[in-house]
Amino acid sequence: MINAIQRAGAEHPWEHQAKAAEHALDGESVVIATGTASGKSLAYLAPVLSTLLDGSEAPNGRGATALYLAPTKALAADQRRSVKALAQPLGHAIRPAVYDGDTPVEEREWVRQYANYVLTNPDMLHLGILPGHPRWSSFLRALRYVVIDECHTYRGVFGSHVAQVLRRLRRLCARYGADPVFLLASATAAQPSVAARRLTGLPVVEVADDASPRGELVFALWEPPLTDLLGEKGAPVRRTATAETADLLTDLAVQGVRTVAFVRSRRGAELTAVIAQERLYEVDRALARRVAAYRGGYLPEERRALEQALHSGELLGLAATSALELGIDVSGLDAVVISGYPGTRASLWQQAGRAGRSGEGALAILVARDDPLDTYLVHHPEALFRQPVESTVLDPDNPYVLAPHLCAAAAELPLTETDLELFGPASPGLLPQLEAAKLLRRRASGWHWTRRERAADLADIRGQGGRPVQIVEASTGRLLGTVDASAAHTAVHDGAVHLHQGRTYLVKRLDLDDPDGSVALVEEASPPYSTVARDTTSISVLDTDTEIPWGAGRLCYGSVEVTNQVVSFLRRRLITGEVLGETKLDLPPRTLRTRAVWWTVTEDQLDAARINPEILGGALHAAEHASIGMLPLFATCDRWDIGGVSVPLHPDTLLPTVFVYDGHPGGAGFAERAFHTAREWLTATREAIAACECEAGCPSCVQSPKCGNGNEPLHKRGALRLLTELLREAPEAPEQGTAQRGMPEGAAPEGETRD
Repeated sequence: MINAIQRAGAEHPWEHQAKAAEHALDGESVVIATGTASGKSLAYLAPVLSTLLDGSEAPNGRGATALYLAPTKALAADQRRSVKALAQPLGHAIRPAVYDGDTPVEEREWVRQYANYVLTNPDMLHLGILPGHPRWSSFLRALRYVVIDECHTYRGVFGSHVAQVLRRLRRLCARYGADPVFLLASATAAQPSVAARRLTGLPVVEVADDASPRGELVFALWEPPLTDLLGEKGAPVRRTATAETADLLTDLAVQGVRTVAFVRSRRGAELTAVIAQERLYEVDRALARRVAAYRGGYLPEERRALEQALHSGELLGLAATSALELGIDVSGLDAVVISGYPGTRASLWQQAGRAGRSGEGALAILVARDDPLDTYLVHHPEALFRQPVESTVLDPDNPYVLAPHLCAAAAELPLTETDLELFGPASPGLLPQLEAAKLLRRRASGWHWTRRERAADLADIRGQGGRPVQIVEASTGRLLGTVDASAAHTAVHDGAVHLHQGRTYLVKRLDLDDPDGSVALVEEASPPYSTVARDTTSISVLDTDTEIPWGAGRLCYGSVEVTNQVVSFLRRRLITGEVLGETKLDLPPRTLRTRAVWWTVTEDQLDAARINPEILGGALHAAEHASIGMLPLFATCDRWDIGGVSVPLHPDTLLPTVFVYDGHPGGAGFAERAFHTAREWLTATREAIAACECEAGCPSCVQSPKCGNGNEPLHKRGALRLLTELLREAPEAPEQGTAQRGMPEGAAPEGETRD
């Protein structure tokens, strides 16, 4: 094994690689948290492949096994290429294989029976391997290592689900007599051992001192210029981050600089690639073919072709979603353009680190969107460069997460009293509820799953709200791709404009009642507009876990019910954003029970802030928008992970109230983080509003790109005075701690609009 590693170009391991390997070989679970391109893969591959090599002649014919978990299919496929190249001199002793949704059925049996290094993702582990564990018995019985790559991505609801999937894995391994060592890796993690222990449920040793050489990284903060156009309420309009990113990608491609542009949305990735291709076509037709888009929703063969083209150098520029953020080997990359702050400092450094491999220098450019947080960051660079990455937020005890995994575990093997400690302190309280719902039945041997359907299907670990909606070309029946169920109402409603691989389609009909699954029927078209969905939202308080005085008002945290309905969509002119018209929609409402932080203000506080009834709604709404925009600086969330409602008189609080809630069933930990950092969070919100040079509010301070009320009403100056008064008597940070809870009971929804 040492000879194979040396042939791969690593003469001597760096100190952090040696330490991580030593802990692993000693049987200790370890997390290695060092920079991008610091050789983390080699740190865990050395002990894993050595163990597999040592056990290759075992009497059982299979020897030791290892499981590799990646958050994306692309990363697992890339790691297989790396392992295969490293293990090639060792003959057939190392047998790596990818096992995911793209693996052909005829190959799956070979993987189960003969592969000793299986690369998969949490989804396949949850839905395929664990429910079918008898067929994996020889693999699980010999399991020595579980590698969890890019572990910082397992946060929020997704991370909470993965934590319970790993507990189910550990339970089944114990059933087969195995006790695997867990090896975790991340380029960007705060308190990595704490996060790793919460994820795995095991004590984990931390290796975080990076001994690898680093090339110079030149980092530019880029604010697009103002245009001559005026937007909503006469606010100045900046050139879009998408247009600026496309220009930068074009310029870098012309100069032969290999570049990936990270774009926040699938649509944005498509637009960026199309604009760059058009501009490159005017310079050199051959160059236009060397830029493409890469995003989720593509068919497997399309993704593989793009990955291969990037590896070979055939592609010079790529506009990609975060699917390429993770450790896929894109060696030779010279520059990264990041279109909009990616939501966390961890993701920012992960994306910037994709360039400059092998100790070479690199360029990273953050292009600010017209958004409160982006604007704040380009004017306060210390918030990026002088602050550590965020702590990973996850809550495995979330009842909406834990309950379906208890059912899945019971379907795999009957649950016993001794199992409950493994699944956490909330487990005993949930079992009676699952019995009452006739999902589990208690017998002498433990709790059993009672239904015919698969228990694993109860847990939607990606939080996508159900089966993906298929996008089908109406005239040919060709499947173009998919969109998450949770996004379907806003992305592929009737009349929506949809982009796929540079082509524009109009949605003719969204069929949510098809027995074979929801389908969006589309036809290719070239409309001179884009579409934006509008929605309404009401919110009610189910339970207040904790509250503290905030001057005369209150700061609260607890459970809420949110009811949302997409009611119409706007058609906006492509270049100017001018609204061309509004079309009503008839879509069913969606209900979400989740966790929220909210604050109230009293009449005396409003008087002190000079807020009269005429501007109260606008002041609250503007403060809500800005606070949602700033929360990603304090919690590992994205603006689109959270929502908000502001109400001049809420029926549950009987006071003017601003809510900010987690956009996932049962909560994701973001609102709780907001509660515990409320003073710092709202202080930064006030500063962002105050620093903006606009007169009446713009997208850089109080306007929101996802406002269901069309950014009406808004009162920037009122929000500034209101937050100033609120912060005058701000309390100290509340003590940390998550309240224990069960699944909340129903309540009638009340409230206003969501952002």
